[in-house]
Formats: sequence, structure tokens, C-alpha cells
Amino acid sequence: MKKDYLEAAIETAQEAGKILCEEFDHPAQITYKGDVDLVTQADKRSEQAIVARLTKYFPEHSIAAEEGTGHESDSEFRWHVDPLDGTTNFAHGYPCFSVSIALAQRGALLAGVVYNPFYDELFAAARGAGATLNGKRIFVSKVDTLATSLLCTGFPVHKRQANPNIHYYWDFTLRSHGVRRDGSAALDLASVAAGRFDGFWEFGLKPWDTAAGVLLIEEAGGRVGDFSGQPYQLGGPVILATNGLIHEEVRGVALEISQRDPAAPLRR
Repeated sequence: MKKDYLEAAIETAQEAGKILCEEFDHPAQITYKGDVDLVTQADKRSEQAIVARLTKYFPEHSIAAEEGTGHESDSEFRWHVDPLDGTTNFAHGYPCFSVSIALAQRGALLAGVVYNPFYDELFAAARGAGATLNGKRIFVSKVDTLATSLLCTGFPVHKRQANPNIHYYWDFTLRSHGVRRDGSAALDLASVAAGRFDGFWEFGLKPWDTAAGVLLIEEAGGRVGDFSGQPYQLGGPVILATNGLIHEEVRGVALEISQRDPAAPLRR
């Protein structure tokens, strides 16, 4: 059964969103991947529904899903699925979480959806067709200086002491209007696309965290890369996503921070 790629992604994300809203009204049933990286029944139910529907529509496609229920094939098409981005928020009753679904062909992103079912906000994009929020076109912000920017970032749930981001968080907080840490990278990227944030950076994200958000930002007129100025590769060690206007300024500050001795005092 063939369907339009974006249409299928939207339909699938909405189905998964209904499951998450059902589960959100009940006490979270939590298990753990390691010491602190939690998984809820909602993650599992959402992923099962997503994988089942995408497999029905596109049985030959590969599906890479966070909880491991996807499958590989020889197809040049691969779906990147995060059934519940913001699991920790979800488990604590904080309504900042999303479903993220994207399709790539030989690594080139074709369609992407980020859906926050609690607020019924559906961000969608198709290559060359622009980005939308609930059907209305969205664009990145027009803020053109770091000093007047609102930024966003995130921190891992494990090995936090080994993660360098606190250095960047401290510095960017001083140099901007502020830095938010909302706990859902997919929604953070969608918010850059919608002009709510002017920039986002983070370390160590997986392809299913970023694929849909990257396409949203590109189709909304923004820019995505890494600290060295190279294009962002899905699963790469660092992502920098901005409205484009502040990109080089933010990247310059990030490079400056990265070149310091990590053990040195955090001084400007």
C-alpha cells in the first residue's frame, strides 16, 4: 500500500500521539536502559504503532527506531523514528515531549514530522515544499545578533560529567538573552524552525533525535551544521542549528570554547 511520504508520516505521528496522550493520563510504567536512561510503556506502545503503520505502507523500507523494533532492508529509504522524545519529561508529568518521524533516501532527508500531542502542535516538512505548523507556513526568526538571541540546548541523562556542554551553556547564557533546556531535542529543533528559538546546539544526539528537525529548519530558511562549519551528518558528534543570521557568530563562540583547556576555570 503506497502513500505520500509526508502524508504517511503525519498520519503515523498523530496515531502515536493519541497513544502518548492516553498513557500521559496514567502513572508511568518505567523500566531503565542502564542506571538512569528510562523507558516507559508509552515509548514501547508508540513505537509499535509507528513501525506497524510504516511497514504496512512501505514494507520494503528500513526503519531505525529508538527502542529497537525497526528493521533493516536493502532499500535506499530509511525511516528515523523517535516514538517519544522527552521520555523523562513525560514520566514526570511535564508536557514537553514529542513524536519524531523522518524519511531519508540515501541519507538525503525527504519528509519529516515532529508532533507534540499534548498541545496538538504538528510541525511538518517535505524537501523543497517548505515547513508548516498545523498547516501554516513557518519561518526561522530574523534576530541577527547572539546578544539578542534566545537559545536552546540539552544534556544527556547519563555520563553527564563527561559531557562538555556545561562549558557552552555557561558561556552562551552570558552572551545571549538566555538558554533554555526543555528536554526534547526534536521539539527544540522544531522551535528553531518556527522562530521561537534563534539557535540550538547539542552533543551526541542520535539520527532519530534530529532527522525531522533538521529538515524543518532547512525548509524554514535556517542553517544546520557543526562547530567546524561542515554540514551536519545524522548521528554526528555535535549539531548547531540556527536561523542562519547568527550562525557564524554562534559557531565562532563555540569554537573559542572548544579550544580552551576543559579543566581551566570558566572565564570569558
